[in-house]
Amino acid sequence: MLLKDIRDYQILFLGSFLALGIGTRDWTLRPEMIGVAIACCLSTQLIFSFLNGQEQKLNLRSALITSLGLSLLLRADHWATMALAAVSAIASKFLFKVGDKHFFNPANFGIISALVFTSDAWVSPGQWGEEWWYGLLFAGTGGMILQRIGRWDTTAAFLGSYSLLEAIRNLWLGWTWDVYWHRLMSGSLLLFALFMVTDPRSIPNAKIGRVIWAICIASLTFILRNYFFLSTAVFWSLFALAPLTILIDFLWSSPRFSWLEGRGREAGSREQGGEKQMTVDSAL
Repeated sequence: MLLKDIRDYQILFLGSFLALGIGTRDWTLRPEMIGVAIACCLSTQLIFSFLNGQEQKLNLRSALITSLGLSLLLRADHWATMALAAVSAIASKFLFKVGDKHFFNPANFGIISALVFTSDAWVSPGQWGEEWWYGLLFAGTGGMILQRIGRWDTTAAFLGSYSLLEAIRNLWLGWTWDVYWHRLMSGSLLLFALFMVTDPRSIPNAKIGRVIWAICIASLTFILRNYFFLSTAVFWSLFALAPLTILIDFLWSSPRFSWLEGRGREAGSREQGGEKQMTVDSAL
């Protein structure tokens, strides 16, 4: 690969998605909001790293990825709202963790914080429309990253179980299949499945744990979306079930993940004290 760290590809892809959305979807996204998200994420990462004595291994890639994720998904009327989302997103990595592992996805935590504590924040799940080529683009770029970090099982479990539940409901109600595809062809849903729910820094370590966890998120998303009519169901589901990672890691023990800068997933595998360490990245 041309770039040494897989997170560099995430930054490249997410930045491209942001430019693509602004250029082709006519988003009402102000440039200063993107600047606030990036500045607050990077500065918060710096502050907490120094407070925790981690300045020697400081890496700002994950903070930049989080800021791009917030810029893609969150909308706000005031810059202070975006700042709150960015600061809380990065702070959650340092404040909510068991051992050295945080269990909240940073961008997801920031989105929920903005929705709960402010009155001018919102998420637009349908902002990408339903054009098929967006789905191909997201699947292709996301697939390349997932292949490197080995998290296809999580995406497949989430999308597979959610699609099955929607299909059963569609049959039960006697709707035509165009209604079914309309509910699934969402760029935001694919972004969530490929770049957020697969974050190896916060999801369960064991494969069976990840599959069960993803099915639980898909089931809760289905319930919240269809019976509580919550358009942002995927984000609330991930937030509500994030702490379940702690229990799953306890029930199914597996080598915990860490990233080794500049090395790929396979090259980064090694034995340390009898425990296998693997290179991974940090997603949205």
